[in-house]
Amino acid sequence: MAFLQISFNSIVIGKVGSMYAIMPQEHKEPLKVLWLLHGLSDDNTIWLRRTAIERYVDGRNVAVFMPDGARSFYCDVPGGLRYETHIADELPAIARSMFRLSDRREDNFIAGLSMGGYGAFKLALHHPDRYAAAASFSGVLDVGAFYRDYEKAGVTDILTDFGNADPTDGREDVLALLRDNVKNGVALPRLYQECGTEDFLYNANVKFRDLARSLGVDLTYKERPGSHSWDFWDVCFRSAIDWMGL
Repeated sequence: MAFLQISFNSIVIGKVGSMYAIMPQEHKEPLKVLWLLHGLSDDNTIWLRRTAIERYVDGRNVAVFMPDGARSFYCDVPGGLRYETHIADELPAIARSMFRLSDRREDNFIAGLSMGGYGAFKLALHHPDRYAAAASFSGVLDVGAFYRDYEKAGVTDILTDFGNADPTDGREDVLALLRDNVKNGVALPRLYQECGTEDFLYNANVKFRDLARSLGVDLTYKERPGSHSWDFWDVCFRSAIDWMGL
């Protein structure tokens, strides 16, 4: 496997961007692609520092890209930084210009943990024609309740991460997005969701699971004892890449 640390000029966020990549050193056919999103307190280095991801994907015909999403909740902020556009549009174009990657829907996947789990589901629901599947590990899947809880606690730094993007409106709320997509007959990617029963986001994950089931969405849901921790997410990642068929 090859490991690459990539810095590039981003027009969308107006600064030098950063992402890590892992991929086979030799391959003839275009690679499948997995975008892997980090959580609120981390950056794109965290997957390599806390998991054996390179070993887990060894021998698989996949390129794994780990971009830096800052503390953005992967939002496009009106009048501000556009991290959703950066991750969903700009980075795939940059990556495909540099490497032999498949642009077919059935070969593209997205996953993440916590804030990144929210981001993975949100991007998949905003762009369902681009991803075969999306996975969320301990995701912030009731982002409106998450926002309100921090607001009530007087924690203002979490609110600035959304800027002027209202997390309770239909565009940023994955629960609303799921309802709207199903109502409009959109062909959704397969969804994989996993959360620990001791996680502080467990109730939000159950809420998303119950809604998906009531709407007949193709969702694979798993829960087991565990908290908001890397011990839990390390197992999640290995299960999800097998489930994706990578």
